[in-house]
Amino acid sequence: MKSAAGTLTKSWTLVLSDLKELTKVRLAASVVFSSLAGYLLGAYTLDLLSILLLAFGGYCMVGASNAYNQVIERDLDSLMKRTRNRPIPAGRMSVPLAMTVAITMTLLGVVALYLLNPKTAIFGAISIFLYTSVYTPLKTMTPLSVFVGAIPGAIPFMLGWVAATNDFGIEPGTLFMIQFFWQFPHFWALGWLLDDDYQRGGFKMLPTGKKDTGTALQIILYTIWMIVISIMPVFGFTGRLILSIPAAVIIFLMGVGMLIFAFRLFEKRNNQSARKLMLASVSYITLMQIVYVIDKFL
Repeated sequence: MKSAAGTLTKSWTLVLSDLKELTKVRLAASVVFSSLAGYLLGAYTLDLLSILLLAFGGYCMVGASNAYNQVIERDLDSLMKRTRNRPIPAGRMSVPLAMTVAITMTLLGVVALYLLNPKTAIFGAISIFLYTSVYTPLKTMTPLSVFVGAIPGAIPFMLGWVAATNDFGIEPGTLFMIQFFWQFPHFWALGWLLDDDYQRGGFKMLPTGKKDTGTALQIILYTIWMIVISIMPVFGFTGRLILSIPAAVIIFLMGVGMLIFAFRLFEKRNNQSARKLMLASVSYITLMQIVYVIDKFL
């Protein structure tokens, strides 16, 4: 009995592990974090049920997108070291089961977000569509896929504001643009780091197709745009989205720190510099959102 119970427990542990891998639980958690930050910035009053619906719906939408993505790219995933052990290419999960998970999460996510308001559900659905039906197939065709992928990638921060206010205007538009421009240095640094693996899968992720000064220069330029947009609310023309001067200075300095890593990549053009920039970008987006939220409530 103990042996049977132990085997069952181990089996369920493996199933749960594969579901987490299929839905990319860490990425989904970071998206939920961005959505909740946007909600806190937009909300007049905090409502626990709305927060729970946003967190659940946001997780489902991201999880569904990742599941669809892994179904579509299963053959390419088997060619890359980074992805060959994913549940589908490794043979631990069937395509029908993965599709069942994806469709179920799509429906649950849309319903949860619709209960907040229809605009939130629409933006969530647009995110899934662009990620799976446009960005994913373009990845093997053109580096412009990153521009398309930056759209669903930038929606979460904005989505939280829309969930809180049922309104799309200058404020959520600004939040969208901040995360939109951030996508480029972040994903190009990651693309640089994983370029050999991406080439095995036939993915075209770097803007010039190479780990060269052209790619590094574009990373620098988009980082500068990201910094500019991130401090824009301090000037007072982004509606209710306001940033105090001390908060703007902190965010500006964090952006300059990330820019320094971008210049180092331009100078050295090696994987170590790309890794440092990628980690700096993750720290930037997280801390920037925290500063925005803290600044609102101080």
